[in-house]
Amino acid sequence: MPDSENPATPVTFPPAFLWGAATSAYQIEGAVREDGRTPSIWDTFSHTPGKTVGGDHGDIAVDHYHRYRDDVALMAELGLGAYRFSMSWSRVQPTGRGPAVQKGLDFYRRLVDELLAKNIKPAITLYHWDLPQELEDAGGWPERDTAYRFAEYAQIAGEALGDRVEQWITVNEPWCSAFLGYASGVHAPGRTDPVASLRAAHHLNLAHGVGASALRSVMPARNTVAVSLNSSVVRPLSQDPADLDAVRRIDDLANGVFHGPMLHGAYPESLYRATSSLTDWDFVLDGDLELINQPLDALGLNYYTPSLVSAADVSAKAPRADGHGASDHSPWPAADDVAFHQTPGDRTEMGWTIDPTGLHELIMRYTREAPGLPLYITENGAAYDDKIDSDGRVHDPERVAYLHGHLSAVRRAIADGADVRGYYLWSLMDNFEWAYGYGKRFGAVYVDYATLERTPKTSARWYGRAAQTGTLPEVEAV
Repeated sequence: MPDSENPATPVTFPPAFLWGAATSAYQIEGAVREDGRTPSIWDTFSHTPGKTVGGDHGDIAVDHYHRYRDDVALMAELGLGAYRFSMSWSRVQPTGRGPAVQKGLDFYRRLVDELLAKNIKPAITLYHWDLPQELEDAGGWPERDTAYRFAEYAQIAGEALGDRVEQWITVNEPWCSAFLGYASGVHAPGRTDPVASLRAAHHLNLAHGVGASALRSVMPARNTVAVSLNSSVVRPLSQDPADLDAVRRIDDLANGVFHGPMLHGAYPESLYRATSSLTDWDFVLDGDLELINQPLDALGLNYYTPSLVSAADVSAKAPRADGHGASDHSPWPAADDVAFHQTPGDRTEMGWTIDPTGLHELIMRYTREAPGLPLYITENGAAYDDKIDSDGRVHDPERVAYLHGHLSAVRRAIADGADVRGYYLWSLMDNFEWAYGYGKRFGAVYVDYATLERTPKTSARWYGRAAQTGTLPEVEAV
């Protein structure tokens, strides 16, 4: 299958390109009450009636805590070269304060050792949304102290694993933590306060900065520190000036609020103006921007679908088609007069339009935004309604086509001069998909939730061949 955007683009990737898969702790580990682990905000949220589809929760998830050796063996069988996983803060440092629990750290030590024994590079994400509940009870991310608690946790993790793990990511998708967690309330902790969400965004930025410094203070200089952002590709419905202004405002809230201070040491002035009716940003203290603006060794980009926006009549009542769940409260502070529209094209089970051109656009934007900074695609993937056939196989040609299209976009970006060094498929296996429970399957490996048996889907075999050869097999070959 030729590259539909540019048939001349080579399909061979650089020899050092990392082919990986990604997961997060609460979505796969289970064992929520074992070995000293205390509740996180997602334990609390998922056990609150009405917060997740079917009342689903991660108490068992896919039991990776007990099955990690089998899961690593499966990665090795598929030929993956890297595995990005997150640590559970409350498993390592119960309640988010005080000394580490060695049994919690030992789990991650065993996992890392198993990966290294199979020649799979571990990449650790320190924070993938599972704040210890006691820190939320003390105010959560809207409170400044939470950032400094995170730095202590980062130091614990770096001291324990920095000798064997070279790739580190501070926080994953801080936009979701701040705005879905504290503005729209569709994610844990389920709060709906737009001012709190902006405070949370700043303190997540601060956590990244002080966390990066804490990691570097205890790790070998060879190790790399990055952050993973779900930066949005925001497009206008028309070229009308009002629609273009809507793009700028959403771009500030989706992207500039994080990459501004992280990459450039400043928030966009237009963000301050647009949110002035809510806050004067007095929670940004002297010296904060310098703390946040730490040198990065790489930038992780997570991409699923573009956004299409226009100016809107605030009196018009219509569902907000931004792809971030249903809520009467917006995750976009001070932007109620912006409308989101469904982009045209085929969609995944999440209702997200499939558009590889957005991934190419995103990569090239950050190639310009941060010249010289290596990039990784730390999440990209699709949910489909996968079923086991009568012969015990899971055939998912839609996902194969999705991966081929998006990996082709990555290869085009490399050909266009982008320094993209790896790709982490989301996700290694089906798991607890946050507020959607177990109803959305993103995995390359099918999980029978009754038996927890793992079955590689057609896409897993296809992706494994790509990882082993550095080229994209034909879609028709699956």
